[in-house]
Amino acid sequence: MKNLIKTFLVMLLLCGALVVNAQKNEIFKPKVVYQSDDLIITQVSKSAYEHVSYLQTQEFGKVPCNGLVVSDGKEAIIFDTPTNNKSSEELIKWITNKLHFRIKAIIPTHFHDDCLGGLKAFHDHHIPSYANFKTIAFAREKGFVVPQNGFKDALKLKVGKQTITAKFFGEGHTKDNVVGYFPSENILFGGCLIKELDATKGYLGDANVEAWANTVEKVKKEYPNVKLVIPGHGERGNSKLLDYTISLFRK
Repeated sequence: MKNLIKTFLVMLLLCGALVVNAQKNEIFKPKVVYQSDDLIITQVSKSAYEHVSYLQTQEFGKVPCNGLVVSDGKEAIIFDTPTNNKSSEELIKWITNKLHFRIKAIIPTHFHDDCLGGLKAFHDHHIPSYANFKTIAFAREKGFVVPQNGFKDALKLKVGKQTITAKFFGEGHTKDNVVGYFPSENILFGGCLIKELDATKGYLGDANVEAWANTVEKVKKEYPNVKLVIPGHGERGNSKLLDYTISLFRK
């Protein structure tokens, strides 16, 4: 009888371990949690959300532009503003009123409109902004709203109990492009430095095409465990986006 009970307990423990392991390995299914004519928010992991807004361009038409919200402990940090103040107000309102998170920082990853076009809305809400010193210089030169706090090579900020990084690896799409990383979920926000699969080279007016592939090689080496990669435009994916971008600019 004792052996039977012992066997039953062992089987129960094994079943419990299998259930826990299955839950850990379960793939998160992205879901749209907010949608309007100007803004789409998709939850892409337990603690991260992709925001998509739109930029009207002469060369490429109406372009969807990606950003990332990461969170922990009722705090949030955002990489890239939506493309204008109206869409940024929508995003801020949704995060504060729906999620009840405090937005701790906004980080534009380079100086183009698809990264800081809605920066005034964040400043109006007293949300501090951080950017590479080069981004600040370019924004000031172009007469754009200027990020408040600068960093040279890398920035680390706490969001709840977790840490995010923003880091400059070299020139590519622009001379100031940085990428953002959320280590707790291995999510990389590549911004416009990283291309979606099958994308063209896109706008090259401020690019360093010769350096681009080498810069992405450095990103890939720095984050070997990345699970989710969000490009500046188009479909998110995994490390294959890094490989594709490298091959695109090796040609």
